[in-house]
Amino acid sequence: MTEIPITTRIPKELEKELQRYMKAEHLERSGAIRKLMFESLKEWRVMYALGLLENGKVTLLKAAEIAGIDIWEITAKIKEKKIRWVSDEAIEQDLVEFR
Repeated sequence: MTEIPITTRIPKELEKELQRYMKAEHLERSGAIRKLMFESLKEWRVMYALGLLENGKVTLLKAAEIAGIDIWEITAKIKEKKIRWVSDEAIEQDLVEFR
């Protein structure tokens, strides 16, 4: 995997939080930032997929694929976030994709 450098400025309060995180997780700065970015982007992918699903833009299977999780995990997230997405068309499309 090729890595690229990223430089950014952060407020002092955020730096203090980062220091606490680094200490608690026993990580150096770049490792801590990579881990936080990875976790944040993973959560973003799930929320993005759920939004697409809720708006009828994707099927359940496609939402799971976008989120990078399996169908059972996306179903649990739907329940957790109380997302309404089921329509006759959505169910029919999911059944077609599932076959």
